[in-house]
Amino acid sequence: MLFSGFDIVIAVLVLLVLLLIFAGIKTIPQGFNYTVERFGRYTRSLTPGLNIIVPFIDRIGAKMNMMEQVLDVPTQEVITRDNAIVAVDGVAFYQVLNAAQAAYQVSGLENAILNLTMTNIRSVMGSMDLDELLSNRDAINERLLRIVDEAANPWGIKMTRVEIKDINPPANLVESMARQMMAERNKRAQILEAEGLKQAQVLEAEGRKEAAFRDAEARERAAEAEARATQVVSDAIAQGDVQAINYFVAQKYTEALAKIGTANNGKIVLMPFEASSLIGTLGGIGSIAKDMFGDNGPGTGTARPSRARPPVTGPAQTDE
Repeated sequence: MLFSGFDIVIAVLVLLVLLLIFAGIKTIPQGFNYTVERFGRYTRSLTPGLNIIVPFIDRIGAKMNMMEQVLDVPTQEVITRDNAIVAVDGVAFYQVLNAAQAAYQVSGLENAILNLTMTNIRSVMGSMDLDELLSNRDAINERLLRIVDEAANPWGIKMTRVEIKDINPPANLVESMARQMMAERNKRAQILEAEGLKQAQVLEAEGRKEAAFRDAEARERAAEAEARATQVVSDAIAQGDVQAINYFVAQKYTEALAKIGTANNGKIVLMPFEASSLIGTLGGIGSIAKDMFGDNGPGTGTARPSRARPPVTGPAQTDE
């Protein structure tokens, strides 16, 4: 079968139409945006899915990844405000929100973000002391994120996170910090020990104070009782009862002999009375009891006056 020239022209035209159709159909993958340039000028952005452009007039410009991306920040040395040199590295997360701005507002987007992040790390961390640098990492990350995001906003990107990974001071500085930490802990231990000793001394002093107060109160009550007894004896004497004073003197006399007998620092006691005086005094106490309760003991209700025995005078010597 022979083809005429007309058939060949028709076949060529059909082939050209198919080529034009395939050239004008663009499939954009999910997570990407393509920019369209017409005669070198940006016209629009193609979103994921099936898109149609004018062949030979429009062309695909930049293919921008719209997913969140991570960028490693290499290690760099930072001089802090107190002149300490530390090695710092980090990581930055960003996402392209406007494909046209990211493609045409900056040349080399990743390199621009990297240099912007490194510069601000040196700026932010260089304005802080080493102690603040090591203890306020969250504050550093928040400040870096705010500054870098504001600076990169004209590029059509959003900085989602800026994190400092490692802060490495020099070895000699780490050793000094360890000694400082140990000294601080020893100081706190000594303070706690001193506080405990102080509390113990305070409690002991309060205990002595309470004991002294109670002793004084006991002595005061004993003195009141003694004064009361003396007053009763004085009243009895004033009423003409001589036996009261005899009983009072005999009681004190017996207590004194008891104290002398229990003393352990003497073997021989010189007394200014005869040994029989004690017996006589005891007899006087018995006579007083008879006068008070009667001959048959307590409860008889009859009291007889007794004759006071004259005291016996003269030196006496007893052995313990």
